[in-house]
Amino acid sequence: MFRGVNPINLDAKGRMAVPSRYRDRLVDCCAGQMVATIDTEARCLLLYPLHEWEEIQKKIESLPSFNPAARRIQRLLIGHATDLELDGSGRLLLPAPLREYAELEKKVVLLGQGQKFEIWSEARWLETRDSYLALTEEGMALPDELLNLSL
Repeated sequence: MFRGVNPINLDAKGRMAVPSRYRDRLVDCCAGQMVATIDTEARCLLLYPLHEWEEIQKKIESLPSFNPAARRIQRLLIGHATDLELDGSGRLLLPAPLREYAELEKKVVLLGQGQKFEIWSEARWLETRDSYLALTEEGMALPDELLNLSL
């Protein structure tokens, strides 16, 4: 289970040091084998342990290829999917095309999302987070499934 907001600096080569609190879990669950792809709804990256991504890819591949919306998702998510591996120092090299898509420069945020991570530029994440909070303050309607949830 991956959770939390983790500010990280990319090095000059585009490597991201994975916080030490996640490293052992990633080695145990996937031998440090990860897959990164783009998020089609926001300019960020999705980062999955390999076994989690393989399940998602099967579902995406099973979508009907003659459906234009399904084909779009297949092309974007599978087409951008890139295998990554934790190096001996616990870093992941984020390829330039993925960094460019998500506008990642020096300061990034690794956002735990349960079975996966999101990788955001720090500035974009702060802007997105603040817009989400503003929507809540404005009284945005919650989905029915959340109305019975107690925190």
